[in-house]
Amino acid sequence: MSAPSADGVDVDVARSHLAEGRAVVLPNPAPLTYVVAATTPYAVNRAKGRPDGQPVALWTHHPRTTDLVLRSLDLSPPAVGTARRLLTDERVTLLAPLSRDHTPPAWLAPACHEGWTLLFGARWGPLRAVLDAHPVLYVSSANRTGHPPAATAARARAVFPGDVPVLDPAALPGTAPDAADAPPRAATTTIRLHPDGHMEPHRSGAQDRPYADATAYVDHLRAAYGPAR
Repeated sequence: MSAPSADGVDVDVARSHLAEGRAVVLPNPAPLTYVVAATTPYAVNRAKGRPDGQPVALWTHHPRTTDLVLRSLDLSPPAVGTARRLLTDERVTLLAPLSRDHTPPAWLAPACHEGWTLLFGARWGPLRAVLDAHPVLYVSSANRTGHPPAATAARARAVFPGDVPVLDPAALPGTAPDAADAPPRAATTTIRLHPDGHMEPHRSGAQDRPYADATAYVDHLRAAYGPAR
């Protein structure tokens, strides 16, 4: 395993912080930016300087967690399949409707607001050694409110206080620095998924960058994963 640079910490430090219920800033695969994650929503919000009770996203990185969440959603069977693929294949952030006929797990509540739940879907192989011990994790963009999320370890280190460690991607096996001509990193695109599988853009982001706009990206998703509308 590579040694961390001056911009970040190694896997053992990141794992110990998560085990202690503390927030840690983690890298994502290109073209996504860094995120801040913890086993409690309060730790995520405090790291970002936000109110403790502000909703956060649930990180559906663990297959068992994903299965439990999907059972709590008001989605048709085909739409459940669409949701799974949007989270695992596209790695978008998903706004999905909660079922009124099913009591969701208590740990889903911090990611719920007005009948919808916010799910972050990136499951990156190099991070499994850090994440898999914690099937339930909460996550938000690695930024302070009103500022763009951090695209590099150095930027994340400048944004967060010293007690919130930044995991250096160089400490992860199978990773490499971004190429000089790589497109700029961005936060994930957020897609709203309706009970019948209809999709609409909620927030533009990294996944829709190769398309004319977020609507064009959703048109692509509808053709690939869902009903044409």
